[in-house]
Parts: sequence; C-alpha cells; structure tokens
Amino acid sequence: MLRLASTTAILAALCMPAVAQGAMSSARMQSTLPANSVTVINWYKQSVYDPSDNKIGEIMDVLVDKAGRVTSLIVGVGGFLGAGEKDVAVPFDAVHVTTKNNNKWYLVMNATKDGLKSAPGFTYNNDTTTWVPEKK
Repeated sequence: MLRLASTTAILAALCMPAVAQGAMSSARMQSTLPANSVTVINWYKQSVYDPSDNKIGEIMDVLVDKAGRVTSLIVGVGGFLGAGEKDVAVPFDAVHVTTKNNNKWYLVMNATKDGLKSAPGFTYNNDTTTWVPEKK
C-alpha cells in the first residue's frame, strides 16, 4: 500500500510541471513590438503645452480601462511646487505628440491653462485607489 501511495505521489509531482507548462503555452506572446510603441513613462510626469508652446500642466496619471486601453490622462494645472494644483481629467486623444526642431518630442493639447483651471477637478482617493470628483 505504501508503495502504491509513493508511486502515485511521484507521478503527480512529475505531471505538475507539464500541466503548468500547458497552461503557460496558451498565453499570447510577441516576438516583435508594435511600431511606434512607447512606454508610459513617455507620458507620465511629462509637461503638457498649448499650441503656442506655453506650459499648461503636467501629466499626473495615465488611466487604463479593464481591456488595457488608455482612456484618460490626469493633468495637474496651476499651483506652485504642487501647492494649489488642480487635477483635471482629459481624454487620451486630446493630447498629441509634437516634435521639436531637435527631433525631441513633447506633448501638446489644444487648451489653455485657464481653460484647464476652470474644468471640473478630481482628487485621488487612497482608500479606493481611484480618482473621484473634487468636493466643492
């Protein structure tokens, strides 16, 4: 009886990696990256400018839906050294990449600093780890 139990345990242990490997092989992998892909760090904490190259804010967060699509950007506007800053939400497609003369790119939005300041504000709720509308 002990021999049967030992044999069963050994067979089960040997089959586990095969089962785990089978589950892993169903995951989709990429051998190349999509063209023009950039990391989130190219957006997060970057300055945003108006069409006249005036700084109007800074990307404070990048929001992603459950399907993995970037939906919104939280832009911090106004204030000094973080004090008095207001965070507003803008659609991801409202911010565009523009290239400077030195081929370095930066973020531009067709808005003004005053326009962003007058937009509804949001605050980050640590308890729910979500952005919620600012309380008036």
